[in-house]
Amino acid sequence: MNELQSRRAFLADVSKGTLLATLGPALAAEFGISSAGAEEASAALNFGNMEALVCFMQETPVSKLQPALAAKLKAGVSLKQLVAAGVLANARTFGGEDYIGFHTLMALSPALKMSGSMPEPQQALPVFKVLYRNTNRMQENGGRSDEVLHPVAAGTDKPAAAQLHETVRRKDTAGAEKIFATMMQNSADEGFNALLECVQDNTEVHRTVLPYRAWDLLDVVGREHATTLLRMSLRYCLNSENYRRPEWDEHSKALTKLIDEHKLMGRDPGTRSMEDGVVEKLSMTIFGGTPEDAAGAVAAALAEGFDPHEIGEAISLAANQIVLRDHGRPPEWEAPGKPTGSVHGDSVGVHASDSVHAWRNLSQVSKGRNVFACLILGAWQVARDRGAASGQQFLEWEPVPHKRYISQSTDQSKLLAELDGHIRQNLQAHVAGVVHRCGMRGMDPEAVFKTLLRYAVSEDGALHAEKYFQTTWDEFHRTRPAFRWRQLTALARVTASEFGRPAPGQAEARELLGV
Repeated sequence: MNELQSRRAFLADVSKGTLLATLGPALAAEFGISSAGAEEASAALNFGNMEALVCFMQETPVSKLQPALAAKLKAGVSLKQLVAAGVLANARTFGGEDYIGFHTLMALSPALKMSGSMPEPQQALPVFKVLYRNTNRMQENGGRSDEVLHPVAAGTDKPAAAQLHETVRRKDTAGAEKIFATMMQNSADEGFNALLECVQDNTEVHRTVLPYRAWDLLDVVGREHATTLLRMSLRYCLNSENYRRPEWDEHSKALTKLIDEHKLMGRDPGTRSMEDGVVEKLSMTIFGGTPEDAAGAVAAALAEGFDPHEIGEAISLAANQIVLRDHGRPPEWEAPGKPTGSVHGDSVGVHASDSVHAWRNLSQVSKGRNVFACLILGAWQVARDRGAASGQQFLEWEPVPHKRYISQSTDQSKLLAELDGHIRQNLQAHVAGVVHRCGMRGMDPEAVFKTLLRYAVSEDGALHAEKYFQTTWDEFHRTRPAFRWRQLTALARVTASEFGRPAPGQAEARELLGV
């Protein structure tokens, strides 16, 4: 069973009575399963045997956090346990309602995965980096004094997805929380899919990525915390209703029309393979067309029975084109840590790539209508974001690497040395040329990833370094050989852009760990 299938399988387990019967008072409150005694319990979420470590993450002064983390590692607490505690502390504190807070939450699983690719003495560095940010932000917001998530009592009825959706539209937070807790208690499968219909109301990067990254963390925190993690996405959707705009309805109407026109409701996903040329053509249709064109092309491909995985590959390559062609942040958008010409942080290309990565994964772990809807909306979002950023100019701009910047070296050690030197000089076009050359030479991609990983850990990255690194890692390894080096070229460019702004706390972490 692969990783996505194992996450998909948890839904059936969560709703089994045999599991619920073993949860105990703390986890019963987590699922909204109340008894007379439970109803009299504290209004704070309690995470059972994880509670002490969760409180440690919230309450330890950030100036003392990293020495304390190092001490816990020495005492036998694993990196996975530390990340799990950080996740639950973040969820309880912010509930998906704080910008830096939810970005930090979304970086925790990538940080843990990155640690597994580093030499043993350095493995704690990416985790310490994000946990430092996590605790610092929680304390800036008052720590335990102003927590967002509290226990919710489930009802006894069997609400439908439409009820949850309508309650969110009414901005009824208490009502939506109760309906969702009830759905998750009855069937976690149905609860998750109902939540996705609310997520789909607005194709916006954080709304899209948060539920996937929360889902991805279930393997870290445990399946019993599914409701807590997914509540963050629900509350994000509820808060977004305060900013609803008429254009939100455009993609919704288009989605309904396309699903009806292509008779996708009730249909099983296809298994047809795409030749390289078909993938390339679909990718450029998505990249260069209007949102309607892009969504229509994906709906047609689904109707023709093409494998959703390969359709997702084309959507990902379309987003990748935005990173490769972007002329960088214009002077009027310059901000601290994100100078003119930079493409890291919340750039249109990084956002588009992270969004598609989320839509693809949500499609694979959902069911029914959502399998198709997530891909159709992923294509809509890429085309919309490209058009909103610089419109026709993106179609005219040449993707990197430009021919004059392609390295002429043939030796792997020399290419890696060039790559490292160009990163340190922020030479985006040059690093793209080096990585492109590495691909042409059939070089081991893991050697390139290793070089880029060092800087994804050491540099701040404006909240996006860990997430985009993991997005690229995943997309590279599931993209066909003819196109996959484009993903790594884009990551190299973003890495060169972000260099020169060290992550807070990393110098101290290196000293503590002796690396």
